[in-house]
Amino acid sequence: MPRTIELLEPLTRILPEIEKPKQRLPLRERLMWTAVVLTLYFIMSEIPLYGIRGILGYDPFMYMRWLFASKRGTLMELGIGPIVTAGLIMQLLVGSKIIDIDLTNPKDRALFSASQKLMTLIWGAIQSISYILGGAFGQLDIYVSIFIFLQLMITTLLLMLMDEMIQKGWGLGSGVSLFIAAGISQQMFWETFSPVIGSDGKYVGAILYTAQTLLSGEGLMNALIRPYGHPSLTGLIVTIAILLFVIYMEGTRIEIPITMAKYRGIRTKIPLKFLYVSNIPIIFTSMLFIDIQIIALLIWRQFNINNTNIILNLIGTFNQTTNTPIGGLAYYTKPPSGISSVMNDPIHAIIYSALLIISSVTFSIIWVQASGLSPKDQAEQLVASGLQIPGFRSSPKIVEGILNRYIPPLTILSGIIVALIAIVADLLGAIGSGMGILLVVGIIYQYWGMLTQEQMMEAYPILKRLTGEK
Repeated sequence: MPRTIELLEPLTRILPEIEKPKQRLPLRERLMWTAVVLTLYFIMSEIPLYGIRGILGYDPFMYMRWLFASKRGTLMELGIGPIVTAGLIMQLLVGSKIIDIDLTNPKDRALFSASQKLMTLIWGAIQSISYILGGAFGQLDIYVSIFIFLQLMITTLLLMLMDEMIQKGWGLGSGVSLFIAAGISQQMFWETFSPVIGSDGKYVGAILYTAQTLLSGEGLMNALIRPYGHPSLTGLIVTIAILLFVIYMEGTRIEIPITMAKYRGIRTKIPLKFLYVSNIPIIFTSMLFIDIQIIALLIWRQFNINNTNIILNLIGTFNQTTNTPIGGLAYYTKPPSGISSVMNDPIHAIIYSALLIISSVTFSIIWVQASGLSPKDQAEQLVASGLQIPGFRSSPKIVEGILNRYIPPLTILSGIIVALIAIVADLLGAIGSGMGILLVVGIIYQYWGMLTQEQMMEAYPILKRLTGEK
């Protein structure tokens, strides 16, 4: 009887695919192709969707667009949302053994990759239809709706192929990581230096706003605290502090001594990241909060537009003019926009913080169990690799017991820490958001490691033979 994933094989054959380069490309050429892909991403981020006359109403993705590298009203409306969501779903299905697949088998690995691409297109179609039917682009006739749907799907396909091109060796790293880092960095640069005048009649950029405020004699307090969630001096200071703290935490490790039985008992150490689950729980929490706001908005528009239904009000109430959440679960899953917002409604800040911490810890535990990072899974991998902990027998049960001292506490603690970073950033109005800073620092760390490795490979060609690379 064929496995479930094998039933999709006929469909996956028709999907476009990027071929790997015949030989390893020089670092200079890979950087060139990476720059080309990044330039295409920025161009698509500036091309408006053809057929829409204007963006009206509340944008439920406003505070989370950094996660999807998206930009409202452009070809990048969906961003990498379908790619990220499809990847997380497939990872959970494989990690939890719902899909039986061996990723060490080249055929299974190719089938997994093709299935993930198919899932990306399916999710892209679902998101596109939801946006159109949910009124994100206003009232559209059937022909314009179809045309916008096609634009979003073609963009999703192009992004998917650009990501595949980078990952298959034409570029460096991952297209998804590249787009996220580029989008967040662009947002942080804009909010720091923008010369555009904001809705408060002041410069949008935090540095220009601070200079404008101080030179006009409005005082330091006005420079520190700015209403309406606009970038401020406080936000800039908090951003720098969080950047330094996240960089420090990314480099913190808990080391477990081991011996390598295959190599005459050579001693070494396994470094466990202090932020064991990294930013994964924040990504899941962000997606959950977004889904809550979208569903609440759809229910409100269809059944409770006057905010008179007591039960539906618990899900979410919205301002009839701006469509922004003003009550219910939708309101409490929306992050506060800076210090002035916290001062106006401290209850909102407290409930939002509690929900974020609970969700982050919950998703941390789920992710560790489902993705093969649990003590049991790690113990089996260590023993299978011929590694053992000095003073103990090479038994999965014994190694699991030792890892249980470290992994569960690290899982919960890292979930709390990343949530607190995001909360502090949101409450104090950090530029780029705390979640965005977490992501961009992690991605920059990855690229730094890859660049160092690539330079070593080019300087010492013998390393390519030792690692089996051509």
